[in-house]
Amino acid sequence: MTSLENASVLVVDDNEANRDLLRRRLKRQGYQVTVAEDGFRALELMREQPFDLVLLDIMMPRMNGYQVLEEVKSDPDLRDIPVLVISALDDLDSVVKCIELGAEDYLPKPFNPILLKARIGACLEKKRLHDQEKAYLEQLRVEQEKSERLLLNILPQPIAERLKQNPRTIADSFTDVSVLFADIVGFTKLWSRISPTELVELLNEIFSGFDELAEKNGLEKIKTIGDAYMVVGGLPIPREDHAEAIAQMALDMQRQMAQFNQGDREPFSIRIGINTGPVVAGVIGTNKFIYDLWGDTVNTASRMESHGIANTIQVTEATYERLKASFCFERRGVIEVKGKGKMTTYLLLDRKENW
Repeated sequence: MTSLENASVLVVDDNEANRDLLRRRLKRQGYQVTVAEDGFRALELMREQPFDLVLLDIMMPRMNGYQVLEEVKSDPDLRDIPVLVISALDDLDSVVKCIELGAEDYLPKPFNPILLKARIGACLEKKRLHDQEKAYLEQLRVEQEKSERLLLNILPQPIAERLKQNPRTIADSFTDVSVLFADIVGFTKLWSRISPTELVELLNEIFSGFDELAEKNGLEKIKTIGDAYMVVGGLPIPREDHAEAIAQMALDMQRQMAQFNQGDREPFSIRIGINTGPVVAGVIGTNKFIYDLWGDTVNTASRMESHGIANTIQVTEATYERLKASFCFERRGVIEVKGKGKMTTYLLLDRKENW
């Protein structure tokens, strides 16, 4: 940000005596001064180093002050540098032309030293305020990007955009999606044997891997609840192959847990349940909101997990019918499901081409 005491000033004048006079006067006032004998050299210097102000003569050989002004104000990297014209041309047309080309001010030669000091001070103050505004805008942009990233960590992008445009309750019906619940078996028993920090770090390592799998398979992570993980396929943007994507996610999760267990840590088992059907999805509330799902399809998927077997993927008949042509299953049979009664379920084994 520009400081009036050590501002950098470029003096552009083809007359050596004028350059020397301005340089000495400005240095006495505490400015850092650079000189250029013509417009070409001035533009070279401006592109090599930053300046807070340019004092520009009009009548110069090869490239006059008007041409320099046009170049400066058409260059995005230079246009914010204020230019104070000091010229022997004091007719109104010259003044108007310089102002129209973007000069901050115009001072005729021979200049009044007191007036010159005041004009320079005013230009530098405007530059300081402009730099301050740019810094604030940049800070605001960075903070907005951070807020955007945080929002997208909470909500799917289409939902985040809708919420920003109209901050009200969002609720949508989806007739066909697939929901997956996963639970790390026996994870809570570790509370008595390792520190809470270590436990959370383990959980973060596992779930971060699941997040990568969800992104790879084009699925929407909904939430984690303790050591349980919930993901859905087919919303907020519908897709026809949501059941296949969810099944692949489940198989990938099993393989990832197997790799995780190859270390010298205590091995974990994972229990996965999947169901396919209609849901309602949306955002409710105004504080700490999340994108969530409701409906019998969700409850049944959760039951598939909680009534499942460690290290298996249990699916409903609805999901089985969608996947039986391309995936291998083992019929578990009829089981009693809380809140649902007797249900026929299947265990997902692999893709048929891998079997």
